[in-house]
Order: sequence, then C-alpha cells, then structure tokens
Amino acid sequence: MAAKKVLIGGGTGFVGTRTNKLLRASNYNVVNISRMPAANNISWTSLEASGLPSNTCAVVNLAGQQFMDFTKIWTPGFKQNVLNSRVFTTRALATAINKSKNKPKVFVLVTGVGAYEPSETNKYDESSPSTGNDFFSKLLVEWEKAAYVDPPVRLVIIRSGVVLGREGGMIKNMILPFFFGLGGPIASGKQFLPWIHIEDLTRLIQFAIENQEVKGILNGVAPQVITNVDFTKAFAKALSRPAFFTVPEFVLNILLHKERAMMLTKGQHVTPKRTLEYGFQFKYPNIDAACAECAHLFSKY
Repeated sequence: MAAKKVLIGGGTGFVGTRTNKLLRASNYNVVNISRMPAANNISWTSLEASGLPSNTCAVVNLAGQQFMDFTKIWTPGFKQNVLNSRVFTTRALATAINKSKNKPKVFVLVTGVGAYEPSETNKYDESSPSTGNDFFSKLLVEWEKAAYVDPPVRLVIIRSGVVLGREGGMIKNMILPFFFGLGGPIASGKQFLPWIHIEDLTRLIQFAIENQEVKGILNGVAPQVITNVDFTKAFAKALSRPAFFTVPEFVLNILLHKERAMMLTKGQHVTPKRTLEYGFQFKYPNIDAACAECAHLFSKY
C-alpha cells in the first residue's frame, strides 16, 4: 500500500523538521513546500500553479517568518513580513485545498496563544474569545481567518505555546547564558508562560491528522500552568546552574521593541481543555521533565 501523503508548509523549520521526522517514521510520505528545491519539495509558486500534489491526505501549515529572530530589527517592513508570511501561506494552502477535486481529509494550522490577550488574571481555554488589540492578537485573527476551508475538509487550528526543544526557539537562545550561570527571570517573572515540548506539539499534529472527530481550535500547551520564574528554576535546575540575573523589562523594550518584547514580558494563563477532552496524552506534562530533556549543550538532532 502506498504511503499516505502529507503536504507541509514550513517543513524545514524548527517544528517542521521534527514533524517530518515523526510522520516519516509513521510511514507517511511527506512533501514540503519550500523556497529551496530538493527531493520531496515543491515551491509555493508550483502550489499556486498546479495545486496540491495528487493523493494528499493532509495539509499542515507551519510557515512564517520567525519574529523572535533578534538579528532583525522590529521595523514596519519586518512586521509586515511577519504578517504576510503567515497569512499568505495559509490562504494559498486553503485556496489549493478548496480548488482540489480529491480533497485532503484535514488542514492543520499551527498558530499561537498570542490569540489571547496578555493578562495576569484572565484564564483562557479554547472557548475564550480572542479580544486582544495588540499586534499579535490582531495578527492571529487574520491568520486564522485565512485558513477557511470548505467542508468536508476538517480544519484544526493548534494554538501553540512557547515550543521547548534543544534545536530552536527559546531554549536555543537561552542555553548558553544559562549554561554560564547568567540566566534568570525576565521582568517580574510573574507573567504566565504557556509552553509545550516540541515532541508533544509534533505528536499533537499527528493526532489531529489521524483522529477524524478532532476539529476546531486546540490549545497546544502543556496542562501544567507555569510562570516565567517557574521555567527559570526548572531550566537552571536541569543544567545544575544558578539563575540570579533578572533581565529588566525596560532593557528588552529597548533591545527588541516594546511590541515584540511583550511576548517575553507579558503572558497568558492558557489550558488545553479541548485537547485533553479529545484524549490527547502529553508525554511531557510537567516543566521539570521537559527541561531535563532539553538541557544539554549540544543538539542531538
């Protein structure tokens, strides 16, 4: 029997690389949409011209300019790129799905918990409205709206927390300062930090592909709600290092721009209510175990 085909936008990034690995190990034929030509890749231009590859059973979108790339200055042009790279790729995939004669069964879009307005008091689950007026909340509304697909295709939107994995994201940025004993809380440290281990996020993507009853919004966050201080303690403990150096909010506002710094200095209390109700089981439900898996100086991948 031919392997089932999954088309992934952004399949060569941090989450995409691990998603590829997991799905291939589960006997899926994975095709990436990429700017770079390679075996098992198609380009965004070719997607627009020729539509989905034949026999595609699922489409996943992980594409988007990395907004926490600190080498990029937070200019109006960069912000536009952050927005366009998410909205346009999502719309291109939704359009290709809607035009296809043999439709895939499911479209999985991974967005973020930025949909929920930062707050130290509000508690959010998947039924909470996205009411934010900040850049990221507005981006999320437009991004998720671009994913509209006609029935009977299932649409699953996974709103991911901070993804913890050694090869990318927050851990990659923080491993050296923490390793040298220069880590510490950010701002007050009281802000909530919705998080998920990369293995659980990729497993959740596969879960959404394979379970036909799963649709709508799922919060891709671990069930344990923590603050930035909780994360700092767990990561420092996993590395057997002290972590006393607080990073003041004003410093991040200057270095990153206030609008982007709020992703680190503010937070949301988010729980995966529907994710758990569907029966998904987290491999890393608590922060100590997740940090222990990530806390090694050299990447295993």
